[in-house]
Amino acid sequence: MEDLKGQIAVVTGASRGIGKGIALALGEKGCTVYVTGRTTGDGDRTIDTTARQVNEAGGEGRPIQCDHGDDADIERLFSQIAQESDCIDILVNNVYKIPNPPAWGGGYWDHPIQVWDDQVGIGLRAHYVASWHAAALMFKSSSARMLNVSSPGGQSYHFSCSYGAGKTGLDRLTADMAVELQPKGIPACVLYPGAVSTEFIVDASKEREMDLSQSQTPLLVGRSAAALLMDDDLMARTGSIQWVEDLIEEFDLYDENGSRPTEKYAGRIAQGENHRWAPDLEK
Repeated sequence: MEDLKGQIAVVTGASRGIGKGIALALGEKGCTVYVTGRTTGDGDRTIDTTARQVNEAGGEGRPIQCDHGDDADIERLFSQIAQESDCIDILVNNVYKIPNPPAWGGGYWDHPIQVWDDQVGIGLRAHYVASWHAAALMFKSSSARMLNVSSPGGQSYHFSCSYGAGKTGLDRLTADMAVELQPKGIPACVLYPGAVSTEFIVDASKEREMDLSQSQTPLLVGRSAAALLMDDDLMARTGSIQWVEDLIEEFDLYDENGSRPTEKYAGRIAQGENHRWAPDLEK
């Protein structure tokens, strides 16, 4: 597949971070991208700004405000998409809620129970609800595919046990969705970014000691996602976990600065390690 012109994509949680990077990368390929999230307006972290930048990248951005913690809002989102578009070709489940304060370090007993609802409710349940509503529109596409943004935290300890539960659940959910979607000819894959210099991480690095020299930019993650979604043989990968670092090499990808991290992710399970990656927020 040379480009994504004429393709309809939905990227949840795309006002900032990885979701924004994926939306922009799909825009670079000419895709029409529905950008969802709660924050609107002219700020630098809003769905309206992301949609405008999708337009500037060469696609068509369509912002729709949605609180993915509200089932009725998700239903309204897909009802609007159904009114405007004949189908959904690409569904990227990315939305996630970082607890405030972040649940990094300490024991689960140190965190309010709401942390579970933030990380698992938004980072897992909301993906199921979105996928449920999107299914009928995806069945109308001749080339529909799904990508769920997870994390190496699905395989080893990262940040908190509730974080890991959500990511492990998403990995399994995707694998089992792939089984159920296969008769429909729809592939579903998991995307594993490494350390990503999202706005949240960059902000934290101004106050904490964090080395971002080998981090992936959101746009590089997005370009990896776009390259994967354009693979004509994506069905051969259905149900699998796709590491961004592998996709960068496979598709020879670079970020907006013309560079890419060269270090392999330190915690690859294939290397037999149980690695805990997290910025040291105690410093």
